[in-house]
Amino acid sequence: MAEEEATPLRIGTRGSPLAMAQAFETRKRLQEAFPELNEDDAIQICVMKTQGDMILDKSLMELGGKGLFTKELDTALLGNEVDICVHSMKDVPTWLPEGTVLPCTLPREDTNDAFIHKDGSVKTIAELPDNSVIGTASLRRQAQLMAKNPTFKCVNFRGNVQTRLRKLNDGVVDATLLAIAGLKRMDMDGCATAVLDWEEMLPAVAQGAIGIQCRSDDEKSLKYIGALNHAPTKACVDCERAFLEALDGNCKTPIAGQARIIDDKIVFRGLIAMPDGSQKFEITKEGAIEDAKVIGRTAGEEIKAEAGEKFFEMMVEMSPQQVLGQITK
Repeated sequence: MAEEEATPLRIGTRGSPLAMAQAFETRKRLQEAFPELNEDDAIQICVMKTQGDMILDKSLMELGGKGLFTKELDTALLGNEVDICVHSMKDVPTWLPEGTVLPCTLPREDTNDAFIHKDGSVKTIAELPDNSVIGTASLRRQAQLMAKNPTFKCVNFRGNVQTRLRKLNDGVVDATLLAIAGLKRMDMDGCATAVLDWEEMLPAVAQGAIGIQCRSDDEKSLKYIGALNHAPTKACVDCERAFLEALDGNCKTPIAGQARIIDDKIVFRGLIAMPDGSQKFEITKEGAIEDAKVIGRTAGEEIKAEAGEKFFEMMVEMSPQQVLGQITK
């Protein structure tokens, strides 16, 4: 009997330059770990468009928030069209579709935000003149920016990194903020005017992290991606996502959260704010690495109690147009 032809490992990914760079990095790591995956056609990259990629003239909040960049990939995974999916972890909802798991997080890139000025003459957010126009689709960034200077005007700024930088160069806005991780993965970090520390701009939950998802009963894929998991990164991301889950976070609520491992402990810092930056609540927690999820969840519960029910009721009641009205007034 002829030997059965080996089936390729199919990687599902979005088609943006950043998503493709992340898929290529995953392929490279798989090939380094498993020699058999260096054979011709042993790995197949399957590109697909998500709703978030196709509708660029609306904010993520108006489109419905989380899951906009993952639903189509989830469907392909559950339909056995792909074997694994590569995600920017900040795009992944805190819940996963039944029958799927996300057991692998690759070593994390720098998590900070990059500040990019149109001509580089302004080096920090604090130096921006009053009434500066800043392009960003992130309520997290908008809230922190406006907490620093309420005269700033933040405008919806979507599209891939190249599109946003082109708009900046065309003078559509005075400045923008992007994750330095994405710029580094595309060898574009030279365009950053400055990299902001956590005091200036606390990053998004799971920013800078790549996660790999597969079907829960797919032993072959579990073996492959399990070998790539970076335990320190996964602990930090699990902590941050537990914080987000405790807050029932969505794209109408500006939420930031970051964890680091320092002296064999996990140190977490979280933030929630009103979209216009008029109210802001912050929290810091630390503890044993094995308690990462508990630390994140506890931080979420405590900051939720501090902000009070009225804060979250206002968020739920506000329409996307009302939230955006606070930003662009």
